[in-house]
Amino acid sequence: MTLDPASLSQDLDLLEAVEKASLRLVVQAMYSFAEESTDIFENERDDVQDIAEDITREAMDRIGTSMIPVRLFGTIDYKRARYVFSPDFSLRQALFVDSKAEKVEGGTTVTIQTSQTSLRIRQIRSGMPVDVPGTIPVIYRDRDGLSFLTTTVFVKYNYKEVADSSNQLQSISITCLPSGMLQERYNPNPETTFWLAGRNAPSRGEEFRARIGLIRLKGMANWRVQHLLLNPDISFEWED
Repeated sequence: MTLDPASLSQDLDLLEAVEKASLRLVVQAMYSFAEESTDIFENERDDVQDIAEDITREAMDRIGTSMIPVRLFGTIDYKRARYVFSPDFSLRQALFVDSKAEKVEGGTTVTIQTSQTSLRIRQIRSGMPVDVPGTIPVIYRDRDGLSFLTTTVFVKYNYKEVADSSNQLQSISITCLPSGMLQERYNPNPETTFWLAGRNAPSRGEEFRARIGLIRLKGMANWRVQHLLLNPDISFEWED
């Protein structure tokens, strides 16, 4: 039985279970590729953002997943139309995995564009409430009308610069952003929020951005943010 993705609005616990399973897929991909990621980051001399995007694509391609022959559009690095399988159902999903790279000092946040979330971004900025819609659809529809559950995951590469001008990857934070169907659970109003002000200056006409506060989001659902420490002496354990 293939579920209608829209039906998950009536079963939010099942929706969260699908997102959790999707996050596990991405975490496993990054964990399996961790050694290569460290080497690539240290030896490549490209822009760190380009390096991050290449690593994410290679890690996801290596682990593989089911594929539906539908091209997805959007400002996301890795896009895959696929099936999610469980013992009781299958579900069409538009899986979006985006890459970020930042020095370790910024490791507690992830900056995103409105085109990378289906949530409304509700927060307080400069003492005033803000309510800005995300523009990626909650349910992605292809040109033939086939529907897919939109799921967005962010892979954040936290690095530091070392003396020889190379970059040393310290950790990877993998975050599953809630679906817009979960708005009332995670961000019902500007006061109940995991969003932080983005690094954009409205006075200069810069495009609106927001930052995911990883500590805040973990406080709402611990499993939604997983940290992979790239230290051979520290084994990874899933945080439930």
